[in-house]
Amino acid sequence: MLNRTFVKKTSALLSLMLVIAMMVPVLAFAATGFSGLTYKNGSVTGSVYSDVYADDSVGNAVYVNVYSPDGKFLTTTKAVYNNVYENGKGWYYNIPTQTIYGYTSLTVNTTVYKQGVVSVGDSVYSTVSNTSTGGGSRPGGGGGGGGIISTGNTISVSSDGSVDAGTLTNALANNDTVTLNLSGDLALLPASALVDAVKAGKKIVLVNSNGTLTLPLSVLKLDDLAKTLGVEVKDMKIKVSIAKVTGATAEAVKAAATAVGSTQIADAVDFNVVAVDNGSKTAAVDFGKTYVSRSINVSKSVDSKKVTGVVYNETTKKLSFVPSTFATEDGKTTATLKRNGSSIYTVVESNKSFTDVASHWSKADVELLANKLVVDGATDTTFQPDRNITRAEFAALVVRSLGLSSATATSNFTDVKSDAWYASTVATAAKAGIIDGYEDKTFRPDAQITREELAAMVIRAMNYANISTNVSDPQSVLSKFKDSNKIVWAQKEIAAAINAGLINGMTDDTIGSASQATRAQSATMLKRFLSVANFIN
Repeated sequence: MLNRTFVKKTSALLSLMLVIAMMVPVLAFAATGFSGLTYKNGSVTGSVYSDVYADDSVGNAVYVNVYSPDGKFLTTTKAVYNNVYENGKGWYYNIPTQTIYGYTSLTVNTTVYKQGVVSVGDSVYSTVSNTSTGGGSRPGGGGGGGGIISTGNTISVSSDGSVDAGTLTNALANNDTVTLNLSGDLALLPASALVDAVKAGKKIVLVNSNGTLTLPLSVLKLDDLAKTLGVEVKDMKIKVSIAKVTGATAEAVKAAATAVGSTQIADAVDFNVVAVDNGSKTAAVDFGKTYVSRSINVSKSVDSKKVTGVVYNETTKKLSFVPSTFATEDGKTTATLKRNGSSIYTVVESNKSFTDVASHWSKADVELLANKLVVDGATDTTFQPDRNITRAEFAALVVRSLGLSSATATSNFTDVKSDAWYASTVATAAKAGIIDGYEDKTFRPDAQITREELAAMVIRAMNYANISTNVSDPQSVLSKFKDSNKIVWAQKEIAAAINAGLINGMTDDTIGSASQATRAQSATMLKRFLSVANFIN
């Protein structure tokens, strides 16, 4: 029931309008309607008319609001005055195309504003299908504003990061990938809009001037995150930020690049994904083993063999390798970095060489991995390619190749002391399933690694990166090697490594599984692994 005060004010307003109408006929009581309204292929088009005098104050204030069949507001747009008048109807305004996917029918109405005051109390509703037009009218009030969907799978996000839950739900329901164009540095995704999309394994791509993040929604353990925050899923948001690093931190990143003999060639960008409640509490999103892609613009054309994406560790103030590929289009170079964690990222360029690989068969692979900060020289000028490599040393290289964050040193192995240089590396590799110990619970970090162990670690690294290594018949792969019967335990892993092109025989018919591996062989196998995994190009 209408409030009496409201009725009195409305009556007074109508009386005033009638008086004005008698004095100035062209300002007769406003009526609105639609002409040629259609909803086809997801697009609402047509015209809206009003017999309100078409001066600037009204011509800029005719709005069209769109609702879903259940009455949920979807979007609004401002109609465009086109200077056409038809007797008995009024002035015509074109309705700009609005793309609304996911419905077979919509409700469309108009609200005419004059000088900030609602001057027309009637709204016209037109419900149309994908193939037909229709119209009708009934009394009602106009709707409010909201985010505008520019295409079926793209949503524009304002600078405050707010995202309408209904708009996001609708977009995800009808697209495997939805793009959010950010006006600022962040987006606040209502967790309630993500529940079904998480189960369906859909993606959201977030884009702004600083970079791009492709977020596979399957990494979001919404129930666990809500429990951590002490809220229900419906009261939680996923905050995604892509922010350029400035100030002291930016200077520290630049210094870290210089410290490893490299030059920074892209802005440092902080990519961060957390769950937030309605207050100030946050919970970090754990990506698990899922490699999440983010892109950064590079300031120059590059040789992909001499550049790499890197992650900046704010605790150690050091840079380390991130799986990354580079592409140039229309004169602009973009780096795509892949890693299973939030942090600060940038791109560096190096030009490393070693005197003792100048004529060595491994020169190209060693220098490439040195430029990518995967391998180090034995000294500033030498690599020692033919020196054997220990189990701990190779574990460290595999951990770097995967771009893994260091785990806290633990005492899983009786011969790995917590203060050893490799303690954290061994703990990280063990946590990732890259290494196993011996039956006596030792790791034997200083033992020289065999080709059999080398192949096994790299295949496990591929499995960690979710790259299939299955070989249905290992013996058929190994049968051409006359010494395959000397493989002690890693028949499947060596067969998989040969099948993937990661390892070759010592000769055409010998595999040399028990031979000790060299630093050059290790570098070459890692380079092949990174190429197969599309972690470098």
